[in-house]
Amino acid sequence: MMLSAVCTLDVASCSPRISILEAARIMRQKHTGDLVVVDDGGEDAQEPIGVITDRDIVVDVLANGLNPATTTVGSIIRHPVVVAHDSEDAATALERMRTHGVRRIPIVSQHNRLIGILTVDDLLKLLATEAGTLTEIVSRQPHHERLAKR
Repeated sequence: MMLSAVCTLDVASCSPRISILEAARIMRQKHTGDLVVVDDGGEDAQEPIGVITDRDIVVDVLANGLNPATTTVGSIIRHPVVVAHDSEDAATALERMRTHGVRRIPIVSQHNRLIGILTVDDLLKLLATEAGTLTEIVSRQPHHERLAKR
C-alpha cells in the first residue's frame, strides 16, 4: 500500500528556531506527541530537517537541566532526518524505520515538501485492518464451500 494512503496527512510542524517550551505548547494544542521540524526558509520550503517528540523534551531537555524557554528545537534534533516519499510502499518505509530505529518518519513529495507523517500507530492500524480482512475471509470460507457443493 502506498504511503500517501496510510500516513497522517494533518501533520503538526514547527521551525527549528522556536523554543522547546513553544514546541510543547504546539504539541498540546494539536494533541500530538511529535512535531516535524521544517526548514524555515519560507512557507514554500517545508522541507523536513528533523522530528521532535515529547520524549525528546523530557530526556534531552528537562532531564539535562536545560531551560525549555531558551533551548531551541534545532539544538536537540538529530541529523540527518529519516524520510520516506509518498510514492513508496508501506513495507519499504517499515524497513527504513526498523533500520534507523525510529517510530515515525516524515512523508515528503517528489520535491521533498512535507505532506504527512508515518508512525508506528499508523502501521498498527493498517495491520489490524488487514488482519480483520483475513479473519473475515477465513470465517466465510465454510459458507462458500457449502454453496459450491450444492
